[in-house]
Amino acid sequence: MSGSSSDVFLIGGGRDESAAEAVYGPFLRAAPAAAPRVLCVLVDEGDGADLFGRYDTLLRKAGDCTPVPLLLPLGEPFEPGALTADVDALLVCGGLTPAYQEAFGGSLDALPGLLAARGVPYAGYSAGAVIAARDAVVGGWLVDGVAVCPPDTAEDLEEIEVRPGLGLVPFGVDVHAAQWGTLARLVAVVAGGRLAHGVAVDENTVVRVAGGRAHVAGLGRAHSVRPAPGGGALVRSYGAGDSFATD
Repeated sequence: MSGSSSDVFLIGGGRDESAAEAVYGPFLRAAPAAAPRVLCVLVDEGDGADLFGRYDTLLRKAGDCTPVPLLLPLGEPFEPGALTADVDALLVCGGLTPAYQEAFGGSLDALPGLLAARGVPYAGYSAGAVIAARDAVVGGWLVDGVAVCPPDTAEDLEEIEVRPGLGLVPFGVDVHAAQWGTLARLVAVVAGGRLAHGVAVDENTVVRVAGGRAHVAGLGRAHSVRPAPGGGALVRSYGAGDSFATD
């Protein structure tokens, strides 16, 4: 990790409003203000305003807050200066994961330190959760031409790609695990030696990372994937109220 002292929240996707408090409530409570201003960053492929409305609804159901949209046109970089002094929390939203990795590619060194210095919690939803990792599994569905997960989950990539991420958490992240079958992708990456630890998160589920532990809340499960002795990968699944070591 990059020395961040702020909590990090990894949301596996999903828009179930009944889970809003469980998934987003801990993130809002981690902010330094009682009614935080939440900067919501979306890579805008043309429907950014409509998508922001969904996050606005979920956040407001979770607690007293003011969501503020930052819509980045496709190909435009995120500037750390957008994290102005009146921002209490940062939510990086979902969409095409490689596009988010590219948008934040110029902030990999600056943003983690800025969050830590300001005590601003980070939440990543889907793509935003993936790029929180030091080594980000941004998509793909093939390993050496062999399918390991459904092609609909590939994020416009063929072979699985691992790219530099923000380093806010020390493990790789995949999302929509139960719903999209992406746990298999993470298993393939770990078994192939490209990651020492991966965590796949179901929809309507959040993993809060703080103090060397990962804490699970919400409706689904988080799946910790590590290399197995003698080859392959070992998967352990955790439900709401469970926790596990991040290293």
